[in-house]
Amino acid sequence: MHELHTDLKGELRGLRGDVRNEFAEMRNDVRTELSELRGDFRGELAGMRSEVACLRGRFDVLIWAVGINAAATIAILGVLLRH
Repeated sequence: MHELHTDLKGELRGLRGDVRNEFAEMRNDVRTELSELRGDFRGELAGMRSEVACLRGRFDVLIWAVGINAAATIAILGVLLRH
């Protein structure tokens, strides 16, 4: 009975060590995957920021164009309505 108890303890220690190793490997795999995802996310975020900056520039030009067009239209109407 004592031998069986000793054998079972040894088996449990081995199993515990195997489980710990598996969890350690899984933890490292998850950390690696998360690190890669963070890098991908940062790259995508940088791309989106540059696209938003480009769109802001285009909207600024569009707003100026509409303002100049409105000012020119008002000036022309003012000239036409004076005569």
